[in-house]
Amino acid sequence: MALSNKNTTFTYMHAIENTDDSSIFDINKWVFFLVLCLATLFLLVVKKTFIEDQTAAFEVLESRGEMGVFHAINALQYLSIPLIYLFKFTIISFIIWVGSFMFGYKITYGQIWQVAVIAEAVFLIPEMLKIIWFLFIDMDPNLFEIRAFYPFSLMHLADPYEIDSRWFYPLKALNIFEIIYWFVLVEGVHHKAKKEKNIAGAIVFCSYVLFFLLWLGFYLLVYK
Repeated sequence: MALSNKNTTFTYMHAIENTDDSSIFDINKWVFFLVLCLATLFLLVVKKTFIEDQTAAFEVLESRGEMGVFHAINALQYLSIPLIYLFKFTIISFIIWVGSFMFGYKITYGQIWQVAVIAEAVFLIPEMLKIIWFLFIDMDPNLFEIRAFYPFSLMHLADPYEIDSRWFYPLKALNIFEIIYWFVLVEGVHHKAKKEKNIAGAIVFCSYVLFFLLWLGFYLLVYK
């Protein structure tokens, strides 16, 4: 009887430990991937329907009956969301996986892919803020202003009408949500590998963050 009580106590404590270790990074990656694609599709449809398509430029094209090409482009954008995400997560996961291998971390490619999928949800926030901004604050933008806008980015430190177009992407890419994304990746790697967070940080910053900054530099060099 005493042995049975001990086994019951051990099982109960083990269950508590497993509950305490649960994390958002344990969500089924394919279910989250589907939700992410649907959320991205919804925000994109809202942005194009209620913001971009209401600009003066689109109204002129619509009056001329020349919107067919843009509707086709929009449809391709909607359909390409899963493919773009698959490509992005595959590249990011590989980069971080190589970084974890170099640091001697035992974390599988599939686990890193799961972390990358879940961390991507961070970038839904600026899209929502952008929609809110143009629907309720700046309600008469032109298409250039819409595409140059990115919440809490370095783009706000410059006048988009005065800077070279080569700087648009880098200045928008360097934003507060990108930095939050880095630390979500760190948290995810830390959770999956179950080792010190400073090593997880070193993996992410020496792999993904370094690659990201090198990519921005390369973009500026080759942009024409």
